[in-house]
Amino acid sequence: MSHDGIATRSVMRSVAFLGASALAVSVLAGCSDPDPAGKPLAGQDIAPAARAEIAEGGTLHWAVDAVPETLNTFQSDADATTTRIAQATLPSMFRFDAAGRPERNPAYLESAKVVETEPKQVVLYKLNQQAVWSDGREIGAADFAAQWRALSGKDSAYWTARNAGYDRIEKIQRGDNDLEVRVTFGQPYADWRSLFSPLYPKEVMGTPDSFNDGARRKLKVSAGPFVLKAIDRKAGEVLLTRNPRWWGERAKLSEIVLRAVPRDERAAALAAGDLDLAEVDPAAAKRIALAAPPRPQSPSAGGSATPLMGPQRRTLTSAQKRDKARFRGFEVRRSLEPAYTQLALNGGEGPLADERVRRGVARALDREKLAKLVLSPLGLPAEPVGSHLALSGQAAYADNSGAIGGQDTAEAQALLADAGWVPGGPVEERKKGEKAAGSEADKSKKGSGSEKSEKDAGKKSEEKSEKESGKESEKKSDKDSEKESGKKDSAKDSEGGDDGAYIVGEDNKADGDEGEHLAQDGKQYGSKQLQQGGVPGAYAPQGTAAPAGAAVRPLAKDGKALTLRFVVPQGEGSQSLRTVADRIGIMLERVGIRTVISKVSDESYFKDHIASGQYDLALYSWPTSAYPATDARPIYAKPVPAADGSLNVEQNYTRVGTDQVDQLFDQAIATLDESESRSLIRKADSRIWAAAGSIPLYQRPQLTAARTNIANAGAFGFGTPLYEDMGFLKKGSGAPAPSSQG
Repeated sequence: MSHDGIATRSVMRSVAFLGASALAVSVLAGCSDPDPAGKPLAGQDIAPAARAEIAEGGTLHWAVDAVPETLNTFQSDADATTTRIAQATLPSMFRFDAAGRPERNPAYLESAKVVETEPKQVVLYKLNQQAVWSDGREIGAADFAAQWRALSGKDSAYWTARNAGYDRIEKIQRGDNDLEVRVTFGQPYADWRSLFSPLYPKEVMGTPDSFNDGARRKLKVSAGPFVLKAIDRKAGEVLLTRNPRWWGERAKLSEIVLRAVPRDERAAALAAGDLDLAEVDPAAAKRIALAAPPRPQSPSAGGSATPLMGPQRRTLTSAQKRDKARFRGFEVRRSLEPAYTQLALNGGEGPLADERVRRGVARALDREKLAKLVLSPLGLPAEPVGSHLALSGQAAYADNSGAIGGQDTAEAQALLADAGWVPGGPVEERKKGEKAAGSEADKSKKGSGSEKSEKDAGKKSEEKSEKESGKESEKKSDKDSEKESGKKDSAKDSEGGDDGAYIVGEDNKADGDEGEHLAQDGKQYGSKQLQQGGVPGAYAPQGTAAPAGAAVRPLAKDGKALTLRFVVPQGEGSQSLRTVADRIGIMLERVGIRTVISKVSDESYFKDHIASGQYDLALYSWPTSAYPATDARPIYAKPVPAADGSLNVEQNYTRVGTDQVDQLFDQAIATLDESESRSLIRKADSRIWAAAGSIPLYQRPQLTAARTNIANAGAFGFGTPLYEDMGFLKKGSGAPAPSSQG
C-alpha cells in the first residue's frame, strides 16, 4: 500500500436501492463480453534487446527507497526492496507476464498442475532437474515442506505476516522421484499458483529461530541468477553478484548495486553519475526528458506514445539548458504500475456511515477528469480504473463501475437529500470543542490562505515544475531546486500536525475547466450563509432534490453542515495527491458537500489517521494481484468485533464490508473452475462498488529514468523483471559505454 499517488502484498443502487437480483443481472450482462479483461492500458517500457546485443559484465546502480530491514518476504516489515532481492536471488514457481497473469517459471518448473480433485485437491510439481541451491543441494520436497510448516499458521513461534493458502495444505510429499513434489490440500484452493513464490531453502524455514532471525540480514543459501554478496547499511547499499551455480542463461551483468536514495535526491544522483536506473517523480521526469529526444514507446508498450509533456524545447531557460546537459545519456521510460489510487470513504462513523451519503460522494466525482489530471501530462493513457480487484489486462478484470454509476450531479443530490442532508438548511453555532458533521472536523483551521480552485491546483503544480528547472534553479544546486517546490506547503504545515488545513472553495475562484463559479451564484458560503439558509426547497421533505438550476448551497442536517475531513500527506512526494484532493473537494462542493483538507506528516498518515480511522476522506493506493481472492479479501472483508471489544478491520481501512462480499470471496477461493472463480470475483467487485467504501480513480504512473544504453530494464509494468537479461548494450551501438562506478 502506498499514499504517494504514484503501493503491498509482503497485501447499486440509484436513489431507490437496487435489489440483489437486479444487480446480478447487470453483472451477468457484463460477463457476456468475450474478453472483459481487455489489455493492459500501457505495456512494459524496458528497451528490449536480444541477449546477443548486450555486453558481458558491468555494474548496474539501481535506486531503491531503503535498505530492507529483512530479507524474508513473509515478515511484516518486508518492503519493496525485499521483494526485488528475492526476485533476483530466490526461486519462484510462477512469475507474472506483461499482462499481470501468472506463468510457469521454466528455470524452476517443468510443469505444475492439478492432478486430482477428489477426494482432495492435489497439485503435482515437476522441478527443473538442473535447479540447485547455491550450496549445490538439489531443490526439492524438503524445501516445500519446510515453507509450508513455517507459514501454515499452526506454530505461533513463527513470526509470519501471512499464511493465506498455506493454511489449506494438508500434506507435502515426495513424488515418484526427487524432482516431483505432491501438495495435497485439505480445502480446495483456486490460487494455488501463488504459493512457493518465492521459495526459501529449508535452512531458512526449518526452525522458528532461522525464520525469525536467520534471514533478516543475510541469505546464506539462494538459487537465482544473482546471489546476495553484501549489505552495507552505513553506505545504504546492497550488492548482488552473479551466481556461479546458476543453471539458466548466464546473467549479463556482473553486479547489481541497489542504492538507497531518497526520491527527492534521485535527479541529482543521476546527474552526478551515481545511478543508472531510478524511479522518479513527474517533476524530475520532465527535467530528465529534456536530455533525450522524444521517442515512441517500445514495441512492448501498448499504451500512448505521446511525448512526456514539459517545457517547450525551443524556449528553454538557462536552467533547463543545464538540465539538458546534465542528463545527457538518460531517458524516461514510462508505464503504469500494477496499482491504483483510490478515494477512501470512512464508513465507520460520521456522515459516511450512511451508504446513501457515500454513494452521493461517488456520483459527484468525475473520475475521467481526475485520471486526465494525473496521467495526461505524462503522456500515459488516462482511463479510470473500473475494478477494485484487478486492472485492465489481468484475468479477473471487468469494468464494474456501472454498479454505482458515473458522475451525475442530480443523482448525487437526490441521494444526499434522501439521507436528510438539505441544501441551505440552518446551522447551529457549534460550542467550543464540539465536532462538525465530519469526523474530527473541529481540528481543522479555516482561513489558512491555502484555498484553491481546480485551475489554481493545476497551475500551482505546473509552476512548481517550472521552478525546479527555471530561473530560481540557476542559483541553487539540484537538491535545493527540488526542495524549493515543497516550501510553500511546508511553510503552512506543522511538524506532524494538520495546521495546513483549509476549506476547499472558500475563495470562490472559477473552475479551471468550465469557467463556472464554484458556488454558481457568485457568493461565498461561510458560516453566516449556512445559518441563514433560504434557497428554494431548503425545507422540502427528505428525499426531495433541489430544483434544477438552483444555486448549490452547503448541505445541512440537524443543525450541522455536511463537512468532511479530507486527510492528505504533506510530504514533497505527495504533491499530486494534494492536487487531486483539491479537485475532488471542488467536485463535492458542487453538490453541497464541504471538505476541509488537512495535511499531516507522512510518518503519521497511515498509522495515526488511515489505520485508526481518523479521517472522512483519504487518498492512497493498493496494488492489484493475479490472485485477488487471496490477496484482496483482507482489504474488503467485513470488519468483525475482536475479543477485546475492538473492531478487527484487517486491511479494510474504510470499515465498509458486507457478508455477501465475504461469501463471494470464499466461494471464489474454493472453486477450481477458473472461469467460475473469475465470475465470482467480478460479482464481488460489483458489490464492493455498490457499498461505495472506496472509489478507484486511476492506475498509478511508473516513471523510470534510465541510461539510454541499458536494455531490458525500466518501467516493468505488470511483468516480473528478468534479471539475467538486463545489461548494457555493446559498444558500437551508438550508446554510452557501461557504467564502471562502484
